[in-house]
Amino acid sequence: MRYDFDTPVDRHGTWCVQWDGVADRFPVPDLLPFTISDMDFRSPPEVLDALTSRIAHGVFGYTDWRNDDFRGAIRDWYRTRYATDVDVDRLVYAPSVLNQIAQLLRMWTRPGEGVVLHTPTYDGFRKAVLGLGRDMRTVAVDDWAGLERELARPDTRVLVLCSPHNPTGHVWTDGELRRVAELARAHDVAVISDEIHSDLAHEGQVHLPWTRYADGPRWALVTSASKSFNFPALSGSYGFVGDPDEHAEFVRRMGHDEGLESPAVLALTAHVAAYREGGAWLDELRAYTYGNLLLLEERLKDAFPELGWRVPDAGYLAWIDLRPLGIVADGGLQRVLVERERVAIMPGGTYGEPGFVRLNLGCPRGKAEAGIEALVRAVAGVRADAADWNP
Repeated sequence: MRYDFDTPVDRHGTWCVQWDGVADRFPVPDLLPFTISDMDFRSPPEVLDALTSRIAHGVFGYTDWRNDDFRGAIRDWYRTRYATDVDVDRLVYAPSVLNQIAQLLRMWTRPGEGVVLHTPTYDGFRKAVLGLGRDMRTVAVDDWAGLERELARPDTRVLVLCSPHNPTGHVWTDGELRRVAELARAHDVAVISDEIHSDLAHEGQVHLPWTRYADGPRWALVTSASKSFNFPALSGSYGFVGDPDEHAEFVRRMGHDEGLESPAVLALTAHVAAYREGGAWLDELRAYTYGNLLLLEERLKDAFPELGWRVPDAGYLAWIDLRPLGIVADGGLQRVLVERERVAIMPGGTYGEPGFVRLNLGCPRGKAEAGIEALVRAVAGVRADAADWNP
């Protein structure tokens, strides 16, 4: 491989949420973390070189995100990666994807109105919807009858589609996306498609941008290169708002109401470099993290074949259903993971599914192996303890 993903990078003391902030989510400090969905890899050297060059310039004044370099890099990325032409005149900018979603919910809903989410649900969506006083309505990823029922409710206004889905890693097919579009159109529901995981679809899987299916005046695609190229702390995201009037209103709100018209210049620099020069790094990253996930699949197949766990369609997050083993994933298992194995692995209850765990394998192989073995030992230990109590 051209790039090094094996060498660990010490993130302690960098104000890192995953490492330095592990005690904020778990009761014990200094755990080996497999939690929040950022990666333990340095960003691509091409991105780091671009940032170094921009810093050397030394002036960081107010900046315009509407520049041709940023717009052109996004346009060309969608053409080359997704064979899709996007209208950069509909481009918007915000500090984060969640910030975009919250702004769109303010535009398209009122307090008490319904917002539909697929479950399991990324906890940031839940916080945004409930924090704005909207009524969160959840439906399982594969429950099409349930989706239609929730969209058909007279006060449902928005569907937040996570594509690919977090935490399951499901990549929506053409048929599924067409079906979502038809249901949303039939019930006059706006669609916000969060596609921040899109670049991480594995070999053989094809991510299809929502711009191909968008219909009606109220739709948006929100995303960022920060997930794929590991620079979320630079605080930058972009999206497309389809209707010209809705687009203008979003830009007005961000600039005048929120005071966020000028972006972080280093975020723009990183996006342009990633999309212009980072493709080879991204391809190797996807292959590397797929290898981590494949190790997990093989180990779980050996230890707990009844789980039938398989590598997801996209991403470096492993969403593992432990219910077939008859253990409580959010109870005794978490105590064993934390107190005995000294690892932090997200409990499924965080995403609305207590019988699951979410394991972040966006890390060097050695750390991935340590986390996988810790999980297997913990699960085996909890099962053994349960057997002792139920002879």
